[in-house]
Amino acid sequence: MKKITLTLICLLSAVMAFAQKTKTREIHYVGTYSQKGEGIYVYEFDRSNFSYKELQILPNKNSPSFLEFHPNKQFIYAANEGNNTISSYKIDPVTAKLTPLNEKPSEGKGPCHVSVDPKGRFIYVSNYGSGQLAVYLLNKDGSIGELADAIQDKGAANQKPHMHSIIPSADGKFIYASDLGIDKIMVYLVDQKTGKLTPGSVPYVEVKAGDGPRHFAIHPNGNFGYSACELNSVVNSFQIVKNSGALVPLERVSMVPADFTGKSYAADIHFSPDGKFLYASNRGHESLAVYSVDGKTGKLTTVGYPETHGKHPRNFLVDEKGELVYVTNRDNNNLVFFKRNSATGLLTYTEKEISIPTPVCVKQLFLK
Repeated sequence: MKKITLTLICLLSAVMAFAQKTKTREIHYVGTYSQKGEGIYVYEFDRSNFSYKELQILPNKNSPSFLEFHPNKQFIYAANEGNNTISSYKIDPVTAKLTPLNEKPSEGKGPCHVSVDPKGRFIYVSNYGSGQLAVYLLNKDGSIGELADAIQDKGAANQKPHMHSIIPSADGKFIYASDLGIDKIMVYLVDQKTGKLTPGSVPYVEVKAGDGPRHFAIHPNGNFGYSACELNSVVNSFQIVKNSGALVPLERVSMVPADFTGKSYAADIHFSPDGKFLYASNRGHESLAVYSVDGKTGKLTTVGYPETHGKHPRNFLVDEKGELVYVTNRDNNNLVFFKRNSATGLLTYTEKEISIPTPVCVKQLFLK
């Protein structure tokens, strides 16, 4: 009997040790502005009790504002608004800490957004200040390679181009480039070998004058696209024509309540993992607009406007597990955690947050 008990204890200890070794760790990477922030902040987050541990502050005084992962999650990239460059970093698979790889010019002024080809071949850069977009090849070691293409947007006499984001289609064949200054979302066909861009057969869609398309999200089914338009705080939705990538307008929906009389500016836009809900952040109304999405028609129905419990929610993240939402409130210097109701789409304030100077962007990584 003693031998059996001892064996069971040993087995249990082994199982517990194995479970400890294979426990999934949640890591948050936060980009900041260098007026107050010190660079890129790295935290380990425990969602069971909303606690966190600072792992690293990677010095970068050039405002590494927007971040994006390589599809293999071994590398991360930053748009450095302060010195008009983009940077690459290697992620340590054990410690989650970042090691700089290399840096390249953004080919314009005020780079505010980077995105990565779904197959990890190219990185796309949006230069807000000068209205250029750029495409770089990515090397196998995660570093940024040679320049593949660069395009300068042009506006009418009273328009100044402001390229704000580039979002690739799930198959990487097309990109959608939102220019706030000229009220257009450009559609480009991507050469799958070289990264060179060719205007689509329908090269752009134009929104209502003054809307200012900022960020763009594609429904998980690939049939619809949604633009958070900064200047008029609206979401413009489109049907996506699969073979050409063209955008066909569907509807235009307000991001703020009908009785709101103040000024608000749209920022970011993301789907829930199941595609049933769409979220868009308001700076001024200080909220996330929540919509239910009809997956067949693409139409939106407003669900509510939960407060962000901070000012200027520049960027936010919908947890890939669908359980939480993380919001960076730039002007309150905090990253705030919300529980998410998967049935209603609404959020519950947890009263938990991380104090971070001028946070702009948050990304989530699970490590084993």
